[in-house]
Amino acid sequence: MTKMNDNLVRLIDQAERLMERIEAVLPKPLGAPDWSQSVAWRYRKRASGHGALEPVRHVGSIALSDLKEIDGQKEKIERNTRQFVEGKPANNVLLTGARGTGKSSLIKACLNAYAPRGLRLIEVDKTDLTDLPDIVEVVASLPEKFIVYCDDLSFEDGEPGYKALKSILDGSVAASTPNVLVYATSNRRHLLPEYMKDNLSYTHTDDGEVHPGEVIEEKISLSERFGLWVSFYPFSQDEYLAIVAQWLGALGASAVQIEAARPEALVWALERGSRSGRVAYQFARDFMGRC
Repeated sequence: MTKMNDNLVRLIDQAERLMERIEAVLPKPLGAPDWSQSVAWRYRKRASGHGALEPVRHVGSIALSDLKEIDGQKEKIERNTRQFVEGKPANNVLLTGARGTGKSSLIKACLNAYAPRGLRLIEVDKTDLTDLPDIVEVVASLPEKFIVYCDDLSFEDGEPGYKALKSILDGSVAASTPNVLVYATSNRRHLLPEYMKDNLSYTHTDDGEVHPGEVIEEKISLSERFGLWVSFYPFSQDEYLAIVAQWLGALGASAVQIEAARPEALVWALERGSRSGRVAYQFARDFMGRC
């Protein structure tokens, strides 16, 4: 009898150790971090399946005044963000257009401008968008306002994050969370690839009205869930040089240096095949580093 009891105790002990190992590898519910550590956070998912919100220790110091030649876009994004922070109705935002024209920088600048008033940002990769409901649940009861930021967002057909984002934006049974908005940047206006064969699904009525088919409807259904669309366009030569001058001035260049840098800045852009804000910033850093 004693031997049987000993065997039973060992069996229970082995079962408990096995359960501990299983629990260690199972995904845990997303926990709330120490929100005082930062105003910006990244959602990271480990190979084990555990997700966590990690603080961004060094948030870029870019200000709204640093961004030139996008005044119209800046006014729309800042106004929407201000409404959001003040507790007024505001929209999810889709920023689309040419690369390097300030889409991501504008969102970061808004964070810096409104962080003292309770604005926070959580960056989520598109591969992790399926966990967006868990992230929203963690922050839903907090007094701060959260922008869920998705950079360079685009989907291929059938990706799971596509439907998850659609549901969060405007398709869930649950009401939208008043302290969470989604700001996404993309080079694709409708976030999905477009093919010539999709045009074959268009139909025409007798009176000439055009109706998109199911394929086209599906492609535009996600982008339509963003209440505010803001488009960005390639810069002209004068606009590019104005941005170069702004960045050179911010880095301490004199008026004489800024004027002398113009020819080099044009060559720099020509070599890269782009006159963008990013290219202007990179040139300014190179030029001032050599001075």
